[in-house]
Amino acid sequence: MNDLRILILAAGKGTRMKSRKAKVLHSVGGATLVDHVLRAVQPISREILVVVGHQADEVKASMTGVQFVDQKEQLGTGHAVMCAREALSGFKGDLLVLPGDVPLIRTETIQEFVRFHRAGAFQASVLTADIANPRGYGRIVRRNNNEIAKIVEHRDASAEELKIAEINTSIYVFNTPLLFETLTRIRNDNAQSEYYLTDVIGILSADRRKIGVWKSPQADEILGINTRQEIAYTDSAMRRRKCDALMSEGVTIMDPGSTFIDADVVIGPDSVVFPSVQIYGASVIGEEVTIRSFSRISNAQIGSRTNVLEGCVVEDSKIGDDVTIGPYARLRPGAILADNVKVGNFVEIKNSSLGAGSKAMHLAYIGDTTIGSNVNIGAGVITVNYDGNRKFATIIEDDAFVGSDSQLIAPIRVGKGGFVAAGSTITEDVPADALAIGRGRQVNKESRAPHRKKKSV
Repeated sequence: MNDLRILILAAGKGTRMKSRKAKVLHSVGGATLVDHVLRAVQPISREILVVVGHQADEVKASMTGVQFVDQKEQLGTGHAVMCAREALSGFKGDLLVLPGDVPLIRTETIQEFVRFHRAGAFQASVLTADIANPRGYGRIVRRNNNEIAKIVEHRDASAEELKIAEINTSIYVFNTPLLFETLTRIRNDNAQSEYYLTDVIGILSADRRKIGVWKSPQADEILGINTRQEIAYTDSAMRRRKCDALMSEGVTIMDPGSTFIDADVVIGPDSVVFPSVQIYGASVIGEEVTIRSFSRISNAQIGSRTNVLEGCVVEDSKIGDDVTIGPYARLRPGAILADNVKVGNFVEIKNSSLGAGSKAMHLAYIGDTTIGSNVNIGAGVITVNYDGNRKFATIIEDDAFVGSDSQLIAPIRVGKGGFVAAGSTITEDVPADALAIGRGRQVNKESRAPHRKKKSV
């Protein structure tokens, strides 16, 4: 939208959160509160200012592409906007002001609100909502259908005004020069000795300025976060919204109530997500993928037609098409599985790659290893990659076979088609097509087994 700038208020401490962390840095739905707000406004204007105060450095580090305004003392919302005067000097257009703790706000709602403001030629506009329990919120007293007479704080409201369900959401659009002119007239004559942005509305109303009032059709999206209980409620609402969006795009989610999927996750159509699955971060999952219950996936890429069986953990890994993982496999950061790989139960892979068609089906540890195509890793195989000080690499070339319960002491290479006999400890390279046996010779001592007798009861 032309001639529109946005000011996000993100300086507060959030006392009721009882947290050492700045309120806007708490997360819901896989992103911080203020990041959700930022995402909602970015399609509307790239001219975005963020007022920071409490833990300013940490808040600044969490965002890019915005201009920061420092509020060194937190003296109220009106004071926060005053701090942006210099940054907005000379700007004559509209300023959208909103708090940094309304993560459910939608871009479409903000766009409709700004359109209403401009269509009505208002000097200021207030976004409102009807809520079932308005206790603690400022009430909206209308002058007529589209204009506001005043905002009455809960503690100052009359018995009749307390019956009003329409509340102030603390989201506004102002004519910028008029806003800063009016800010010079507000006072901090209150119990908190703070400057309130709502007082601007009161002054403009007293001056008989034209102030618009636009009610959001969805009350939940404008509710701010002040407590841990509200964090939990909002996180649940946001994750349900994400599940609904994915289901609308052709993804089957068996139980949205127990499924946690972050806002940035991408899942292709005809994929199926079973109950109690968690998918976090920037994970991208292809088409026709099945993810079974109790699996946790973080920042992973998973190709099409892949099956993730029960109880798998996949972190910062890349998985090809037609792969099977699990049950109860763990892919740690840096795991790369090519197409048609099979990784079975209780296999752990870290910083390693498996080529197309390779298998590691049971109870193996593969670390700092490059495995070629069509390799078989037997049950209980360990790549011994750490000597207590440094990590070393293992290379297993195409078509090799590593027998069960073998240890490969890195650095080591198993050549193409090499065969490691079961139960071997391999300390030297295995040439291509060679059979390597690294175990003690079996010796049988006749009649030396201990006798086992049943004990009498």
